[in-house]
Amino acid sequence: MEQRKGRRLVLFPLPFQGHINPMLQLANILHSKGFSITVIHTTFNSPDSSQYPHLTFCPIKGDLSESEASISDVVSLLVLLNVRCSDPFRDCLSGLLSEASEEEPVACLISDAVFYFTQGVANGLGLPRFVLRTGGACSFVVFAAFPFLKDKGYLPVQESKLEELVGEFPPLKVKDLPVVDTKKPEKFCQLVDRMVNETKASSGIIWNTFQELEESALAKLGEELTTRMYPIGPFHNYCPASSSSLLEQDRSSIAWLNKQEPRSVVYVSFGSIAAISEADFLEIAWGLANSKHPFLWVVRCGLVHGNKWLEKLPDRFLEDLNGRGHIVKWAPQLEVLAHPAIALFWTHSGWNSTLESICEGVPMMCTPCSGDQKVNARYVSDVWSVGVQVENGLERETIGRSIRRLMVEKEGDEIRNRILCLKEKASLCLSNSGSSFQCLDQLVSHILSVESIVFHSH
Repeated sequence: MEQRKGRRLVLFPLPFQGHINPMLQLANILHSKGFSITVIHTTFNSPDSSQYPHLTFCPIKGDLSESEASISDVVSLLVLLNVRCSDPFRDCLSGLLSEASEEEPVACLISDAVFYFTQGVANGLGLPRFVLRTGGACSFVVFAAFPFLKDKGYLPVQESKLEELVGEFPPLKVKDLPVVDTKKPEKFCQLVDRMVNETKASSGIIWNTFQELEESALAKLGEELTTRMYPIGPFHNYCPASSSSLLEQDRSSIAWLNKQEPRSVVYVSFGSIAAISEADFLEIAWGLANSKHPFLWVVRCGLVHGNKWLEKLPDRFLEDLNGRGHIVKWAPQLEVLAHPAIALFWTHSGWNSTLESICEGVPMMCTPCSGDQKVNARYVSDVWSVGVQVENGLERETIGRSIRRLMVEKEGDEIRNRILCLKEKASLCLSNSGSSFQCLDQLVSHILSVESIVFHSH
């Protein structure tokens, strides 16, 4: 632990699992560097403050009603959060600034990139704002190019062009563009534009990635943006994990893994938000059963459209597998991926999951659902070559073939060697001379140099 810097940082995460986790990991990293940390958060999906006694938590009101919180259109939800949080956030931040002591002034705000309204609030209060981008640099390059992609006719995505290459962004195809399924595609483009523009206007961008993984994307952004960038990831490799899981983790998954052979198990999890159809659910079930490999499958409540949990699973499905399959509602993913029994991770290709798999050297089978997951999956399969993508629909035969490619065939060994090589780089970047270690030092210096123009005396 470094000695206290006499500066307080205010952090503001977007209230979804994949955004809260990295923000709280960043809070731990910066706390270990000597900063005091206050986390402003919504009461919707609020983090468990008891896991973080060393941080201060400030909930804000102005939240979503139950019906609003259950909106399935993620774009409408994100736009609504930006509107609804604006006044309560400004009041809370302004209160923190007026209460701050001269011994411990607030140095800056660090907010999630998707909370674009916070740039205007920070400007109004004379406070520097840094942005945490919880996705990869490779997808941000594409988000930043949305106006260009619209001019070129790639957006909005047309069904007839899905397999066409996006010439300016190899190896992406049109179907890999990071769009989300929404009734309001125009609203989504506006959301992306606001996020990108307010990120460019910030004092600096903090990335949960590392130089050696996304060198070309970071270099491209470095040419296009004047904002300073700090790739200091992988965050979860810095410190022992406190759990910021919004879902209760089922520890039986570890007990079950302890009984399996080394490198024998397929781990399946599609993250905390993705939803699939009943038909896809059944194809996944039979694809796993027919693969003849043991599998640990996370079926979150609400994963299957219109279903509570496992009611559509065929009768006696698990019993007939004689212990070869284990299904849980949620698993302690970092522990699972680090377990010697795990051979393969079938993932929705969220950025956190992708990074965690790389850090444990576990090859990936990718089924992206929406947004940046599509870009991540294409990079996993075609750029880093550390996994395969299950393309053109989920069918049990295709699923079985993909599992065999990674678990049995020679290609699987080559993929495993490449991801072990990346695992090594992910570990080295945090060592004293490593790229992330040095970027973190630069970030700390930058935060200390941006003197707030707020007069804390008033």
